Amino acid sequence: MKALKFLLVLTLMVSCKSPVKAQEKPNIIFLFSDDAGYGDFGFHGSKIMKTPNLDKLSNQGVRFTQGYVTDATCGPSRAGLMTGKYQQRFGYQEINVPGYMSENSKYLGDDMGLPVDEITMADYLKKLGYTNAMYGKWHLGNADRFHPLNRGFDEFYGFRGGGRSYFPIKNFKNVHHDNKMERNFGNYEEPKTYATDAFANEAISFIERHKNKPFFIYLAFNAVHTPMEATQEDLDKFPHLKGKRKEVAAMTLALDRACGKVMDKLKELGLDENTIVVFSNDNGGPTDKNASINLPLSGTKSNHLEGGFRVPYLIKWPKKFKAGTVYNYPVSTFDLLPTFYAAAGGDTKDLKDIDGVNLIPFVKGENNARPHEDLFWKKDVRAVYRHNDWKLIRFADRPAELYDLTKDLTEQNNLANKEPERLKRMFKKLWEWELTLERPLWTLKQEFEKYDTDRMDWFRNPELVKKYMEKYD
Repeated sequence: MKALKFLLVLTLMVSCKSPVKAQEKPNIIFLFSDDAGYGDFGFHGSKIMKTPNLDKLSNQGVRFTQGYVTDATCGPSRAGLMTGKYQQRFGYQEINVPGYMSENSKYLGDDMGLPVDEITMADYLKKLGYTNAMYGKWHLGNADRFHPLNRGFDEFYGFRGGGRSYFPIKNFKNVHHDNKMERNFGNYEEPKTYATDAFANEAISFIERHKNKPFFIYLAFNAVHTPMEATQEDLDKFPHLKGKRKEVAAMTLALDRACGKVMDKLKELGLDENTIVVFSNDNGGPTDKNASINLPLSGTKSNHLEGGFRVPYLIKWPKKFKAGTVYNYPVSTFDLLPTFYAAAGGDTKDLKDIDGVNLIPFVKGENNARPHEDLFWKKDVRAVYRHNDWKLIRFADRPAELYDLTKDLTEQNNLANKEPERLKRMFKKLWEWELTLERPLWTLKQEFEKYDTDRMDWFRNPELVKKYMEKYD
């Protein structure tokens, strides 16, 4: 008996000195909103929107003041994100909505999607031993070959298209398949609750089922994209607002609550220290569609002022990143793929033909240079080239514009005539970049190009935007 007790004590002593090795690879959760306004978050100064959970994420992680997406519209933005490169390099142009496309386009309808020979973020992480899940809005192609389960994800619940109701559709026999809620492949199953909550619940279930191995969750909410739909309970939280502004505030509250539930689950399971949590948005808010606000930036979704493609951008990784860090150099969502890959133990030299960079050494202060001296955007003839803090906007039917963003964030003072040599150099660099691009697989009808530029002009002046929003007060 004494010998047995001795062996038991010895075993306990050995186990105390040799603890079970914790999971080394970090879990990764990417929280992605849709059509949210840059200024519609507490961490960006909003006094109207209620975003306590995302504000907490900002305080606990890194807030990037100049976070960008690769396009000012939903589909192309997601294509650049998923591949870590400019989507124009593989012909993915404009917006992935067939009704807006020219009949001369090579592909239309369900055939418009992320080319199957492109390697996705999920594909790369899968090779490193990750189990991957995608919940919410896909918008990278409706055909089966573009389905998330064919692009590196192991589990899916959401819809393939660009937008749908937040409430269960009772009779969806005549609803196109891209707007139906789908579980995995071809199993159409409407949610039992408000969609934003439903997607968060799916993510929580996945976390509980895969807590012992590294996982990646791409949680792509359709909030706060139209249709403007919120629960009455959330609407009642904003009695001082009316119309679309009241609705977008309620939808943002639901978005924040859903993000909070996911992060609370990580803490409950002891996973939060070694989980990378990212929050961003797919493009600028469409002020005239959902009453979102991009201030202090000018512009809206689908145009090339800063409010069109500068977005909220937060990363929390307690094990590596110092809480409360503010990072001021420009970064892009195409940087997330190499950043995730490096964090997961991969060698970024293995990544094929990408434009993004691993942000880890920049955030940690190991590299004090800019992640990018040059960034580009393009939509048909209209294009943007940003070199350090100078920004060129080229148009199809009007003179170019040139701004010094360090002195003119709202893009009111066009310096094109005062800086002719700089303008020429930047035009040349933009043309050189365009020579590296593939021919577009589809192009936009020109009537929508005019719509975008007209909208750009209207929402250029912050004072006009404030006056426009008075009707919702």
